[in-house]
Amino acid sequence: MSSETLPAFIESSNVERKQSLSEEQEKSQKPRLGEGFEPISKRQMKKLIKQKQWEEQRELRKQKRKEKRKRKQLERQCQLESNSDGNDRKRIRRDVVHSTLRLIIDCSFDSLMVLKDIKKLHKQIQRCYAENRRALHPVQFYLTSHGGQLKKNMDENDKGWVNWKDIHIKPEHYSEFIRKEDLIYLTSDSPNVLKELDESKAYVIGGLVDHNHHKGLTYKQASDHGIDHAQLPLGNFVKMNSRKVLAINHVFEIILEYLETRDWQEAFFTILPQRKGAVPTDKACASSSHDKNSASVEGGLDSDSSDEENSRNELDSQYEEKQDKENSSESTVNSIPH
Repeated sequence: MSSETLPAFIESSNVERKQSLSEEQEKSQKPRLGEGFEPISKRQMKKLIKQKQWEEQRELRKQKRKEKRKRKQLERQCQLESNSDGNDRKRIRRDVVHSTLRLIIDCSFDSLMVLKDIKKLHKQIQRCYAENRRALHPVQFYLTSHGGQLKKNMDENDKGWVNWKDIHIKPEHYSEFIRKEDLIYLTSDSPNVLKELDESKAYVIGGLVDHNHHKGLTYKQASDHGIDHAQLPLGNFVKMNSRKVLAINHVFEIILEYLETRDWQEAFFTILPQRKGAVPTDKACASSSHDKNSASVEGGLDSDSSDEENSRNELDSQYEEKQDKENSSESTVNSIPH
């Protein structure tokens, strides 16, 4: 090799050496298999793409959920409006008009009842509460003198009572926070008969399941303490085969029904159970004209049913008492004022 070509050969060798060194450095910087990095497969790549699309569409899905909720709400509203006739128990709340009438269940009879009767009283109160919540014209519902066996039974068997709405549950007697001149006692022993309800008054129903063991007790107490008293106009519209003593929830529901219809006869025949054998007074009078052997029963009511009607009412009574034994107990509609 001549001396002239030697420098050129050395220079080309240095360039090749530098290129090989740079290639080795690039290879060393690339991840190798088994060094913690693995190549991404097609399946994994699809998953990454789907995940990215899912994140990008998050707001769109949120908007669709809102639209779905609104659509269902409108459907429910339309369904309620289409079913808002008399057969539908779920009435639209916007039609509710609260009455100013106060209706009180006085629970000061605790010591006069055994536990079995206390449980029946509890169930009747539950029925009153439920019907008042459903009513088109709910009353101002008060439960007074609440304590003793009744409260204990409610705490043990119906703990949700502490969350009841639209009801005033008070341990005090009603006379401690309601004026005497506003009070009217509802008792079947009163000689006074209600013609209509005064919604500025407070009507008291005695919370007593007595099985006729305390006849006239609360009427006497109301008279002695100078509290106005009256009975529902049952005898003016209804003839019954039993005494004019109704269960607490029946009195409560009759008042609710009257506030809605303003018709006593319709209220009585809507609420009274079949076992009472109730018939309208005009039909009863027509029947009595054909039956000379009609007999007078307690409370001035005439037993003018035929033998066939009597036997049918007895069967109805037995069936009703078997089906609704817990609620069939009758309570005097009075109370003991302190």
